[in-house]
This record gives sequence, structure tokens and C-alpha cells, in this order.
Amino acid sequence: MDQSVRNVVETVTRASDEERITFPEVVAALMAAGVERYHADLTRNERVFYMPEGGTQSVPSHTVPAAAADFSAPAIAAAVRAIQRQEIQYREFCRRIAAGGCTGYHVFIAGRRAVYYGRAGDFHIEYFPGAKS
Repeated sequence: MDQSVRNVVETVTRASDEERITFPEVVAALMAAGVERYHADLTRNERVFYMPEGGTQSVPSHTVPAAAADFSAPAIAAAVRAIQRQEIQYREFCRRIAAGGCTGYHVFIAGRRAVYYGRAGDFHIEYFPGAKS
């Protein structure tokens, strides 16, 4: 991963954690930089960004409370809807999905979806608005 892309992933992580940009803005910046996907590990408090040719970059992110033991897809979906409606911001979103048992999520930019998962492998797929499921 070249330095210009590293700068983008570090900038969007920081701006997202500081609630200065929204998820659509994150995705647009990453897409423009050529990032294929990323993984937000809520347990390790880091995001790993992946390029199509295999390059990666890990970036520390804000601390999220420990995930609940039981995974609740309805709780995850409710948090997604709340942030889409701009009722909450990113830190509250992370708190809510952790309370719903989410330990991390993968964002697939080309696939226009995010996959949220829990401790036992339970998962919930959210398609980007307008994406086909």
C-alpha cells in the first residue's frame, strides 16, 4: 500500500472516530483511493484496510465497550437504521452494536455491503442503501 493510500485510511479512521465524517463519506474516500474492503475489529480497536492486489494497512481506532455475549441481528439493524437517519453518530453506533453482541464488521466496498458478526459466528448483513441484495 503506497503512502498516499496510507494517508487516506489513517485520515478517514481518525475523522470517523472523531465523528467528523459519515459512513458514506468514508466509503467514497476509500473507493477513490482504491481500497477494496476493510475490517473493523471492535475487540482489538483497530481497522484493517485491504487493497485489491493484497496490500494491507492496520490503523488503531477508538475503544469500544466489550461486546455482549449474545448476538442480536435486530439490535444491529436498529443501530444501522438510527445512524442512517442521523439520530446517532459513530461512537454511539459502535456502543449499540457492541451491546447487540457485535465484535466486528467487514465492509465490502465493491459488494456494497457490511457484515456484522458476533462471538459465536452469528452474523447480520446490511446492504448499502440502494444496493441489490
